[in-house]
Amino acid sequence: MASNFTAADVPDQRGKTFFITGANTGIGFEAAKVLAERGARVLLGCRSAAKAEEALAKIRADHPAADLGYVALDLADLASVRQAADVVAAEPRLDGLLNNAGVMRTPYGLTEDGFETQFGVNHLGHFALTGLLLPTLEKTAGSRIVITSSVGHRRGEILFDDIDATRRYHPMERYYMSKLANLLFMYELDRRLRAQGAGTIALGVHPGVSNTDLGRHMPRAFHALLFPLMLLLSAPPEGAWSTLLGATAPDAEGGQYFGPGNRMEWRGPAKQVDSTEQSKDPALAQRLWDLSVELTGVDPSLKPV
Repeated sequence: MASNFTAADVPDQRGKTFFITGANTGIGFEAAKVLAERGARVLLGCRSAAKAEEALAKIRADHPAADLGYVALDLADLASVRQAADVVAAEPRLDGLLNNAGVMRTPYGLTEDGFETQFGVNHLGHFALTGLLLPTLEKTAGSRIVITSSVGHRRGEILFDDIDATRRYHPMERYYMSKLANLLFMYELDRRLRAQGAGTIALGVHPGVSNTDLGRHMPRAFHALLFPLMLLLSAPPEGAWSTLLGATAPDAEGGQYFGPGNRMEWRGPAKQVDSTEQSKDPALAQRLWDLSVELTGVDPSLKPV
């Protein structure tokens, strides 16, 4: 299995197409830039057209021949998710769906469909998008679904009795919950794809602790305390290495989970890492799957194992 993986290890991607959510900034942008440089067609899923055009211009400034596209996508609105899926489904092929976008520690709020924001964006939006694009992915041999989690999943718990945080809201608790949901979804999706004999595989990744704008909702006091530690954090290009490994490494397999290779998994070249036993619990994953189908109205039509 690939280890010590960096952007330099990404093989030629000519002829392939990738759709990346949250691709106008941070890790999504860095992954898009590398994949485009390697010859792939890259579709950037972004909420803001202006920010998307800015990102496209930056990539083209370094790679004028890059094959890029913008897909309007707001993961907090299932109508937008469906529209984006329709656009991507019109592509001749889809080799990789990179579920990268996310929010962290947001003030309490609800998505357009009434879901707690972090759970709605980080998990439910991506669950629906993946289900809607599965038919397109399955038409492309060797296609991959790369789902981004976090080391924070280790502290997560799925609060089924208060899924929309109407009783209690703690921002980090809900973030950890959404990141656990990402991995439960990945492992269950992998199990169901394998059982069906599908050519599409699902993998999980986490970027370590990367200096992106994901933490923009953290208190100012936290940023002041964190400033001396900035040298320990990875820059976005480094944070993207695990995503690029999952998306492109020839020997990557379904159900594997990748992250930075240093002892704390904060930073460094990417390799296969492990997740909690809770994240691999089939009964918990099936319960979350069934709830996700009920809430989103999207059924990936994969039979339980």
